[in-house]
Amino acid sequence: MTIQLYCFGESGNAYKAALALELSGLNWEPVKVDFFGGEARTPEYRANVNSMGEVPVMVDGDIRLSQSGVIQDYISEKSGKFAGKDATERREILRWVLWDNHKFSSVAGPTRFLMHFLPEDKRPQEVIAFNQGRLKAAYVILNDHLAERDWIVGDEITNADLCCCGYLYYPESFGFDRADWPHIDAWLTRISNTPGWKHPYDLMPGSPADRA
Repeated sequence: MTIQLYCFGESGNAYKAALALELSGLNWEPVKVDFFGGEARTPEYRANVNSMGEVPVMVDGDIRLSQSGVIQDYISEKSGKFAGKDATERREILRWVLWDNHKFSSVAGPTRFLMHFLPEDKRPQEVIAFNQGRLKAAYVILNDHLAERDWIVGDEITNADLCCCGYLYYPESFGFDRADWPHIDAWLTRISNTPGWKHPYDLMPGSPADRA
């Protein structure tokens, strides 16, 4: 049975789940959600896909899951990949997934949205500047952590890497320049050199160019 992932190309959170699916080798297909057209906010979507009105949503037979971290955990359970080698690594992966969700992606995603997906006269510059300050603190943490290691946890790619990289490959700038963070830059190169890796706009349907 083919796993379905409700997603759209601009969503970094959907990318985390899509990339995990693609690299896992599981059989899956994307289902495009017209987020910018309001599809995720319709009563039909909330009733039939996700009551929270969000992506990603994964459907595997009778199993329906939302939230990228939960989906990644399911992919690991089904494929045997990305979950670490023992209980200590699994807890450390969870620590980084939670850090990303609370300190990194949760700031990067809205900042990118405010800078690129709102009309220019509606962009709150003070909020953007505040968020970029928070993001800089997160870059320091991640860059320092990667200074003497190839992967965030252990000696191979895990869900810690697949969640924390979620927004860092997008071309729309939100204050992150890879050249400023050499250890993050090298880590992103290692991820993109992993067999099967794809850019978010190649992996999922939908991009800003479609609405241009």
